[in-house]
Amino acid sequence: MTDTTPDGVETRDPDALRRRAGVRGDPGRDQHFLVDNRILDRLPGYLPPEADTAHLLEVGGGTGGLTDRLLRTGDRVTVIERDPALAGFLGEEFSGAVEAGRLDVVDGDAVEVDLPEFSACVSNLPYGISSPITFRLLPRSRPLVLTFQREFAERMAADPGSGDYGRLSVTAGHYADVEVVEVIPPSAFDPQPEVESAVVRVTPRDPDYEVDDEAFFFDFVKALFTQRRKTVRNGIRNTAHISGLSDPDAVVDAVAAEDEGLLRARPGSLAPSEFAALTGIAAEHGR
Repeated sequence: MTDTTPDGVETRDPDALRRRAGVRGDPGRDQHFLVDNRILDRLPGYLPPEADTAHLLEVGGGTGGLTDRLLRTGDRVTVIERDPALAGFLGEEFSGAVEAGRLDVVDGDAVEVDLPEFSACVSNLPYGISSPITFRLLPRSRPLVLTFQREFAERMAADPGSGDYGRLSVTAGHYADVEVVEVIPPSAFDPQPEVESAVVRVTPRDPDYEVDDEAFFFDFVKALFTQRRKTVRNGIRNTAHISGLSDPDAVVDAVAAEDEGLLRARPGSLAPSEFAALTGIAAEHGR
């Protein structure tokens, strides 16, 4: 069975793909296949208008419902699938695209394999790799359209001062503008997960502040958020083993000399630019 898009192009039916693959999703292996045709059709359209679709990356191809749409969107597609049986099925189902050089199927774990050069990424991600694959993709500075567990998506897009704001929000906001563009009900998947999902659009841009040492910046942010209920003053002093500071008291004194208010604040209220300012002081006075 196929459906027809508004421009008259037939698309593969996700239920038929699953039947041809001879598999059922396995929640224990983090397999929830997206089977809602309307959502599958919409996902590539969430890319920013200026996105380059010359080489699209898909993480977690499953039985190919989204792969089919991406081949109709981009010039070339690379799909990474960690289940060897599904990787083999994708190669057979889309053999024409493989032979034409338009599709590469990588049999492996996207957290571990070398990622190709790609122009944009559209993926229905397995929940279990949300964090590690996101931290791999963000530094590539490419447009991303990714589905996550809704809670993760909202934390990624959260603003300072909100309950969802944290290390993930600061890290994502360092690299890009992040927005939740659609909430997906459990009924859109087979088998159905126990939680809602959400689609996040990531549009890369440079931060409006400077960071000399990104690794230290991220370590410092991580350290302070382990003490998110404490003031920044106490967080700096209590987390030197995480941030790598050798003289946290010197950092506290230096921050106090510039902006005492920062020390009284809590991490959840600080904008990324304020974390950057703190990191700069910490690097100069406490390492």
